[in-house]
Amino acid sequence: MALNQLNLLRPLLCQTLVRQVRSPLLAPSRFSRLPLNPGTPCYPPAACSRLYATKKSKAKAKGQSAKVNINSALVEDIISLDEVRQDMTAVLSALKDDFTRNLSIRTSAGALDHIVVTTQDGKFPLNQLGQISMKSPQVIMVNMSSFPEATVAATRALRESSMNLNPEVDGTIIKVPVPKVTREHRENLTKLAKQLSNKAKDSLRKVRTNAVTQAKRAKEGHSEDTIRLVEKQIQQMSDNIAADIDKQVAAKTKELLG
Repeated sequence: MALNQLNLLRPLLCQTLVRQVRSPLLAPSRFSRLPLNPGTPCYPPAACSRLYATKKSKAKAKGQSAKVNINSALVEDIISLDEVRQDMTAVLSALKDDFTRNLSIRTSAGALDHIVVTTQDGKFPLNQLGQISMKSPQVIMVNMSSFPEATVAATRALRESSMNLNPEVDGTIIKVPVPKVTREHRENLTKLAKQLSNKAKDSLRKVRTNAVTQAKRAKEGHSEDTIRLVEKQIQQMSDNIAADIDKQVAAKTKELLG
């Protein structure tokens, strides 16, 4: 009796087993229609997925351009890169000097040396026309007895300087009260620092433009790739100096604002 019942259930059990074995193989898949050749290796779907560059990696690659380092001796017949570098460095040095002369909040007798006095005979630094000394921590004296005819011009130059000075004249002696360093004065100096840096960048652009123009004139006898590399080197040098200018402005602004 039990054997007969088992024989009756055998077809049903076989059908169930066949469905369980076949179902994973027959499951619809986007890879099921790919032709499988005997010699073709089969990889799991994860290994077949395509890798795409992210926006972040693309932006990083875009910002990191290849650096150029040309041997100056190899392109001397095109342009002197050493001279271009010196001209660009001179712009940065001039800016540093301007910062030292015009943006100092520490008043001393030497702070007036750079002031240029315009006279009938030309322009001269104040320290070449008068003797500058500190009478007290609050007053700077300028003795114009050696060139009394330049006293009025020197007084005007002091008053029109960016140092917020209000000189007083007593014969050939110019008394210059040392102004208090207020917050407003500090902020005005930072604005002047920005103006000076912008002028420096204008001068830097002129040096770069002149250098690129000179390189382009030497196209005859040289490949376009060589000229392009020279132009890229000039641009790279200009970018480095411009970055140094920004650093100088940031440092000076921090110093002035305290």
